[in-house]
Order: sequence, then structure tokens, then C-alpha cells
Amino acid sequence: MPSFDIAILATAEDLLSGDSTDSNSSVVVDLLTRHGYRPRCSLAVSDNEKEIFAALNYLAQQARLVIISGGLGNSSNALTARAAARALGLPLVIHEEALEMVRAWCHTHHQTLDPANERVALLPQSAQLLANSQGMTPGFTLTHNQCRMFFLPSAPAELRSMFEQSVLPHLHHDYPEEQRLHRRTLKLFGLTDVRIRTMIPTGRLPEGVSINYSYDFPLVLVNLKAHGEEAEERLDKAEALLLQVLGDHLMACDGQTAEGNVAQLLTHAGLTLSLAESCTGGLLSSMLTRLPGASAFLNRAGVTYADAAKQHWLKVPQALLLQHGAVSEPCARAMASGLRHESGTDLALAITGIAGPDGGTTDKPVGTVYLALASDTGVHAQRYLFSGDRTRVQRMSAFMALEWLRRFALQRIAD
Repeated sequence: MPSFDIAILATAEDLLSGDSTDSNSSVVVDLLTRHGYRPRCSLAVSDNEKEIFAALNYLAQQARLVIISGGLGNSSNALTARAAARALGLPLVIHEEALEMVRAWCHTHHQTLDPANERVALLPQSAQLLANSQGMTPGFTLTHNQCRMFFLPSAPAELRSMFEQSVLPHLHHDYPEEQRLHRRTLKLFGLTDVRIRTMIPTGRLPEGVSINYSYDFPLVLVNLKAHGEEAEERLDKAEALLLQVLGDHLMACDGQTAEGNVAQLLTHAGLTLSLAESCTGGLLSSMLTRLPGASAFLNRAGVTYADAAKQHWLKVPQALLLQHGAVSEPCARAMASGLRHESGTDLALAITGIAGPDGGTTDKPVGTVYLALASDTGVHAQRYLFSGDRTRVQRMSAFMALEWLRRFALQRIAD
């Protein structure tokens, strides 16, 4: 009897030497958990046939289903296929259907078939092919005793596509609905997990719904989970209950991102935006433009790092900079109002501060940040003192700016 249901095996060159990281396992975990499946074991080995053989030999005896990524491309010399053939006692052969897949991919993409590419068709004899719509390398699946193994390429786009097309249907077939884990995630800003715990009316949660917490700085993620029949209905009730007490701090849910949610709110509210960033160095602009559609609300953005940029682009008076400094409330206000005047946008948001590790003073220590938002109601500005290293100060500043935009857009929609 297998010790656990679902296991993951990742292989990559120099995976355990510090020269590369196991990002594939996190991709597979994300895909599994998103669809309600929980992996029980995860192994990582280097691109070494002996190591892959040992891992496969172990997992074949311990798991019902194993998802393997890596070691299939022509550069890997079919290491994973060779190790699989050894572990399962199968001969390694040229799989004609796989070879035809490679030829068809090369023809479609106007590439000459290199003899080295034919190595990807070298597979264990009883392998069943898995089509790859995103690349040349086919995957394959094998069954050994009570264990089903899925062998997928390591390229993230190919891995995700083949999981959805080939692995997921098998999971749905073999794992009844009542065994799946249903989940919801509330992404909160501005509260610590300790404070959140005191606010949640635990005794009123529907039976069978559990809560745990994780972090995506500076967000606290409240994860709701439930098994069995009517899991979605119970999660609906739990989510509604939590939103009654935590909804004011909700930046996103489940697969949403904070910046994506803010972008949708700004678009829905019909607001246009311009940005002037100093200590964040364009981080906020980058976040808001990661998803398509930013042109619906974002007019312009600039990294006004030097005092000269603040003077020339944003019309901040030199006398103001000399009297108060670039990291000050008067400067932040002048940046926002000058930007709004120059751009003509509904909103203009400015960020200026000291991200560190140097540059702090007694009056303005590292982590001092000023935000300012100019709108038709005037200019609002505020000073913050964020803790942590440079990256954390910059990220916290960007998220606080998103929070300002989120609240402004919600208020405008409500009006």
C-alpha cells in the first residue's frame, strides 16, 4: 500500500549545488493546490541518472501518483527516460510516434530537424505519449504496480500546459470530488496575523472549515479550507463571515493580485493616473503594468530620483527642496500637484523617501517615506516609517500606494 497519494520529483542541472533553484516544484504545487489536490512528498535531484533512478525507484514504491519534471530535452541526453527505464525494468527504444511529434513541431516552426533532437524520442518501451502544445519535447506516462508516473518537461509554460491537458483529467478521474480540498484565500493589508486572529469569530465558522495563515509580504494571507460535500457552500458562508470583519483590509482574493485588483477598480471608476516615484524606483509602475489593460487608466509614470528631475519634470521649486529636502511632506505634495498639473490626470501619486541602507538621519531615519495623492479634492500627504531592508521598504511603500488608490477608487465608485 502506498505511503502517500501524490508526490513530486524535480530534476535539473546543479540543482543541489546552489547554482540553480527548484522552481518547478513550486509550479507543480501551485497547480495541484489550485485544483484542490495536496502533494504529500517532494524530492529534488540533480540531472544525474543514478540520482534520478534512486528517486524514481523509491517513489514508485511509496506513492500512487508522481509528477516528474525535467531531464527530457535533447540537452539532457534523455537522462530521465533512461532512469525511468532502469527503475521500471523496461527497455529503452525509439518511440516512432514521439519522433513524429518532434518532426511535426520542427516543420510547423520552420526548423531543421537536428539529429540531436531525435533523442527526445528515446523512451521506455511501454510509455504512453503526452502531447506538448508549447514545445518540441513530448512527455510520457508510465504505470508501475500501483503508481502512475507523469514525466513532463521543465520549461514552465510547457509544464503548466501539459499538467492542465494530461495530468489534471487523470486526477479528476481517480480522486472523487469529496476527497478534494477546496480553498479560498483572502489577501489582507494593514493588519498583523495576531490582530486578524482576534478579529475572526472562530466559533461562528461553519463546521469543517479550517483556517491557516501564510505571508506574501506585506500581505497576510488568510486561507480557508474544507473537504467533502457542500465544501463550496461552507466556504461561501465562511468567506462572507470573515469579510464582515476584515473586508475593509481586503486587497485581493484567491488568484487575484493586489495590483490587478487596483487596476480593475481604477478602470471601473473611470479614473486616470500618473505616477512620480523616487525611492521605489519604478516598482509601483512595474506592478500596475504587469497585466494587460493598464493603458485604460495609466497615463504616465516617471522615476524622479534626482532633485533635478523633481524640478524639471514636476516643477518642484528649488527653494522648497533647499528648505525642506526631497524627503519631506512639502516635497511630496509639490511632486503630486506638479505632476497632476502637467499630466492632466484625475489622480497623481508621488512617493519619496529613504529606502536605505544609507542616507538616514536622526530626523529622517531609513524607512522614512512620504506619499502624496493629488485629485480634484486637493492634495493628501502622509509620512510613514517602514522597517526592514531596502527591498522591504520599497515594497511596503508601493503597497501603501496601492492601498491609497484602492480606497480612493472604491469611494469614487460608491459616490
